[in-house]
Amino acid sequence: MTSLSSPVVPLRRGRLTLLAGFAIALTAVNLRTAVTGFTPLLEIIGSDLGFGVTLSGLLGTVPAASFGIFGFLAPAVTKKFGLERTATVALGLTALSLLMRAFSPTPSLLVLSTVLALAGIGAANVVIVPLVKAWFADRLAMGTSLYLILLQAGQFIAPLLAVPVAEAATWRLSVGIWAGPAAVAAVVWLVLAVRLPADHHAPAAVTATDARPRISRSSTAWGLVILFAMMSLSNYAIITWVPAVLTDAGGSATLGGSMVALYSVWGMLAALVVPQLATRMTNPFVVVVGCAIFLVAGYLGLLLSPLDGTLIWVCALGIGVSTFPLCMTLINRRTKSPQTASAVSGFVQGIGYGLACLGPIGLGLLREATGSWSIPLLVLAASAIPGMIAGWFACRPRFVEDSAPQPTKREADQLPR
Repeated sequence: MTSLSSPVVPLRRGRLTLLAGFAIALTAVNLRTAVTGFTPLLEIIGSDLGFGVTLSGLLGTVPAASFGIFGFLAPAVTKKFGLERTATVALGLTALSLLMRAFSPTPSLLVLSTVLALAGIGAANVVIVPLVKAWFADRLAMGTSLYLILLQAGQFIAPLLAVPVAEAATWRLSVGIWAGPAAVAAVVWLVLAVRLPADHHAPAAVTATDARPRISRSSTAWGLVILFAMMSLSNYAIITWVPAVLTDAGGSATLGGSMVALYSVWGMLAALVVPQLATRMTNPFVVVVGCAIFLVAGYLGLLLSPLDGTLIWVCALGIGVSTFPLCMTLINRRTKSPQTASAVSGFVQGIGYGLACLGPIGLGLLREATGSWSIPLLVLAASAIPGMIAGWFACRPRFVEDSAPQPTKREADQLPR
């Protein structure tokens, strides 16, 4: 069986490496704040701008849809301009769009600015994975854990502050404050991109074996896609609708925001533990099975007793989506180069988020049609089954390049030399 030990990519030591680590950390903090700092305010914003549950569901779907579309396009951009320059533009777009969202006078402009902000984050989602592989290939588990912990920290802090800041000032300030960290991240990437050697951004050498591995025909890649899609469906459904589930059961808006924050805390623990397991275990499928069990328990708990045992059910859901750090780690572990990692990252996140975007709006429509959260919660519990099946394919010890059919001689002859 092919060894899965990652080839050591030469690191650029010294100041550039430290700056790259700092830039990756700043980017990670910004990857979820525009989402989790926004959804607890949907009722407040809807009351101010005059929209209801349907548009709230649409706004809950926008993150996954934007992450999918722009994440799928990101590898083509990075191939031409380089990872660092792409990160610069992505974070800059996010910062400007978050300011636009804070000053939106109408629901239509609110949606447009949200799409643009999350377009930047969608691209950043994709490039941060190969950036970790390119700069810290010999410390892959540590690099992955670091950026995922900071991602979860941002995801945790944003909803915790959202309602209190909105009540103390306005929802516009609560939404707009996250433009600041995104702008700082964009500036750091810009400084790094300017200081890098000119040939750093040149396209990497292309070979017949790793440039076009036909990712779409790899069972490993498709396993990652479906596993990631089911995790993302749960993640955005939880962030968007758990506050509504609790308020419909008699809880407060503050309870909903604090439960989203608690849910995110578990992601920090998973980010610390799961990448270590994924790099040390030949086949981490047991992690997928454990996560599926926790997800089902959490959804059934919210269905049967939403306010009695809320902490337990939300903690179970937080543990259940630990397949996210698993997928991010496996993208690097199951590829041989940063170039292929970038392509697989875009493929997995592009299609995965695209499928997941049906979740928030679809579940909202189910809630409207049935008058309760029973059917939506059962659907979410059932989504653990295809996720577990896909996880078996994703966790098998093989590279994407090796499991995908190689180019024909005619196709190989047409590859750039």
